[in-house]
Amino acid sequence: MSTTSTLVLLFCIATAIAIVVRRLRVPYTVALVLAGLALGSLTMIEPPRLTRELLFTFFLPGLLFEAAFHLDRREARASWRSVLALAVPGVLIATAVMTVLIVGAGRMLGLSGVLDWRLGLALGAIVAATDPVAVTAVFRDLHAPPRLAALVESESLLNDGTGVVLFSLVVDYLAGGQSGAAVAIAQFVGIAGGGVLTGVLAGWLIAFVIQRLDEPMIEIALTMIAAYGSFVLAESWHVSGVLATVAAGVMCGRHGRDRGMSAASRAAVESFWQYVAFALNSIVFLLLGFAFEPWKFVTLLPMVVVAFVAMVGARAVIVALLMAGQRPTVERMPVSWGVVTVWGGLRGALSMVLAFALPAGFPQRDLIVALTTGVVIASIVLQGATMPWLLRRLGLAAAEPVEPGVAGAG
Repeated sequence: MSTTSTLVLLFCIATAIAIVVRRLRVPYTVALVLAGLALGSLTMIEPPRLTRELLFTFFLPGLLFEAAFHLDRREARASWRSVLALAVPGVLIATAVMTVLIVGAGRMLGLSGVLDWRLGLALGAIVAATDPVAVTAVFRDLHAPPRLAALVESESLLNDGTGVVLFSLVVDYLAGGQSGAAVAIAQFVGIAGGGVLTGVLAGWLIAFVIQRLDEPMIEIALTMIAAYGSFVLAESWHVSGVLATVAAGVMCGRHGRDRGMSAASRAAVESFWQYVAFALNSIVFLLLGFAFEPWKFVTLLPMVVVAFVAMVGARAVIVALLMAGQRPTVERMPVSWGVVTVWGGLRGALSMVLAFALPAGFPQRDLIVALTTGVVIASIVLQGATMPWLLRRLGLAAAEPVEPGVAGAG
């Protein structure tokens, strides 16, 4: 079967799933992954292989831009201190905590020769950042409280950039890099700051042009340029393409859509990006299901469980620290929100991108990729599938979810 035929078939499958889940209380992304797992096990379809290049240059820019473009900026500003705390020091703390938990579990299970600090540090850096694609889809589907949704979505957008930068520094260190702490911090600030600056400039320029037009098709094209152009430009300058795309999306949303578009243009652009997110989500989550090889995980299951529990445990630690720091501030949130913030920290395509980005000769590379795949699948299926129940149990979900092809696409 040709690549074109395979993609057409995958779109047909995704559309059928979207129709079915309208009648079921199952998050769309979870249904897609389960379908991919089932079809992959039956070897009925030979899908395109997930690679760093495919995910990094095709899927992520569009998905990140759409989430940033539609971000509720008013609610995000109300929790900006919490967002920064989770997205910057939170990523660093989560990586350190996960490393400690994996090493400790390795000793308890007699696997210290495999689950050592190097594997823990690398895996911790790979899965430290939550994934905006998975998070946004679940929260929008369930109409979670706006400020809670904005907190988790804003964090997931920002910590993607910090996670990618931290990952590159960890890989350099584990591969024998000689950079000291001061140099590593300077690199972190330079790569992250350079990405944000690139995105702000690209987004502002595109928004400036949009404000002087009233041509929906051209404005759609300009937002596409902002999404993918900012990413490519930042990567060519060796700064964070992820943060550049997020910054460009926020700028285009604020200065382009809100201030520069007519009602007709706004409707056209928003509909276009909702469809793009739906299409990209459909393919990427199906491919995540296909990437899972069940027979490989029979012997790896204990380590996958350890990695998943360590990931959730690390998330619980940083959220607990956040809530302790929030107590004297106006951003203080109830315990129920903290529970949702912990369990809502899903992992997704970004973790797969980072795992595939490990150098060919990196120690235990195949094991790290396999564990990452297992953790991502477990996160989407277990956390994603139980999130509706948890939100309803805590009284934080709307009575009826929205249609999966619309707000659930991002």
